[in-house]
Amino acid sequence: MTEKVYQKAWLWYAVAIVIVLLDQASKHAIEAAFEYGETKVFTSFFNFTLAYNTGAAFSFLADAGGWQRWFFGIIAIVASVLLTVWIARVAATKVREAFALAFILGGAVGNLYDRIVHGHVVDFIVVHYQDNYWPAFNLADSAITLGAAVLIIDMLFVKEKKADA
Repeated sequence: MTEKVYQKAWLWYAVAIVIVLLDQASKHAIEAAFEYGETKVFTSFFNFTLAYNTGAAFSFLADAGGWQRWFFGIIAIVASVLLTVWIARVAATKVREAFALAFILGGAVGNLYDRIVHGHVVDFIVVHYQDNYWPAFNLADSAITLGAAVLIIDMLFVKEKKADA
């Protein structure tokens, strides 16, 4: 039984690795094609703009003086280790949960790489309505958001099923 758990866990680790590779490839492509701050408009509500985030989500602590790079790096490392263990525990029995965790892990590692290697996270996707802009984000952020949404929805449905049983 343990062997099957690890075999299925490796599938989810592979998903996380693919997310990291896609995230890094997209960031390298944007950095090769854009100057910092340059914008390419695609629609009235969507564009690419090369931006760097030295903080956390929504640029939280971006101007904190540099210590946040290592602080958020350590948090990401701890979270990645915990996610890796969590995936191993649920991979064989909880597919949606493993899917969600793999996406969160891939996103966390993608942004961790940027933070450690570059000192900032590369963001470039911008959505807006008129003059109301959502903070720039990247594929890793999208994977984390998708994974978190699936995890929350899955947990809500699991609770409902247990209550009905």
